[in-house]
Amino acid sequence: MKSLLYGIGTCLGLLLFQLNGYSQEEFDLFSDQEPLEIKMKFSIKELRKQTNDSTYMDHYLQLKNEETGEWESLDIEMRVRGNFRLENCFYPPLRVKVKKKQAKGTIFDGNRNLKLVIPCTRSNGADSDVVKEYLCYKLFEPITPYTFQTRLVKVYFENEDDKKDEVEELVGFFIEDDDNVADRFGGEILEGKKIVGTLLEDSAAVRHDYFQLMIGNTDWSTMFQHNMKILKLDSKTVVPLAYDFDMTGIVNPPYSQVSNLVDIEHVTERLYRGYCREESLMQAIRQEFLELEPEIWARVEAHEGMMDKPDYRNFSNYLQEFFNILEDDRIFESQILMDCRK
Repeated sequence: MKSLLYGIGTCLGLLLFQLNGYSQEEFDLFSDQEPLEIKMKFSIKELRKQTNDSTYMDHYLQLKNEETGEWESLDIEMRVRGNFRLENCFYPPLRVKVKKKQAKGTIFDGNRNLKLVIPCTRSNGADSDVVKEYLCYKLFEPITPYTFQTRLVKVYFENEDDKKDEVEELVGFFIEDDDNVADRFGGEILEGKKIVGTLLEDSAAVRHDYFQLMIGNTDWSTMFQHNMKILKLDSKTVVPLAYDFDMTGIVNPPYSQVSNLVDIEHVTERLYRGYCREESLMQAIRQEFLELEPEIWARVEAHEGMMDKPDYRNFSNYLQEFFNILEDDRIFESQILMDCRK
């Protein structure tokens, strides 16, 4: 998988924004979907030892200039983040902050605070799992505007703990900071507040719940804001912001585990966890998804070259099973209308 991202421009052609008429300075991190190339060199052991949810360590990364091909060094702060992956993965998930003066005039200007998703393990299929999770974010985009923006990254990584001084090529992606999402919508993120799922705006909630069923995700909670942020748009409207899609049926990584809060045995089993809304609304959102099916498949097909063939086949088959549910009145009623939370 080390050469996974070479030639990726063709694969992502359907997803590129039209940039004609803009100068390089006006591009932001997420306006282009060509993978960034970065270099990082640090000790994983020291990063785990010195940082936590509130403590960063000073470091740097190198960014390849897309116009000149030269490597530019940027001062950053970084720390570990997350729970499960932090404890169970060889590569810890990261949060990166680009120093303000360093970010000015670069694509990080305006997006200095980012999550960086990289593989969990060193296994051959780990890069493909990252691509599948990244693709989940991309499949969410035509469904709702309330999403985190993402950008693929090719990471040339040197682990200072490795005496061989080998450079590893990792597939990763940056995730937009939640405060930046809030700014885009003129809203705010509600931190530390328990929100009952029925208080979410109905249409946004149902779109979110269908999407979670589509990718086979049960590892989320509105009440405890687990793998979800709550975005307040105005005094009466709050909507869900979903993230962290690795522990899903459609990704199905080797380390996947089912939450003890749901009655299924494996992440590939689908379970609708949304609250019941008016049936007319749930039927209307059902039709929205069916109308979006061609665009969703186009996004999947654009990433075919980035996955191992068995992974792509399994991903596609799993997605097709979801649309089979929507297309069949009887199955839709039994697995969604009758299974929603009262």
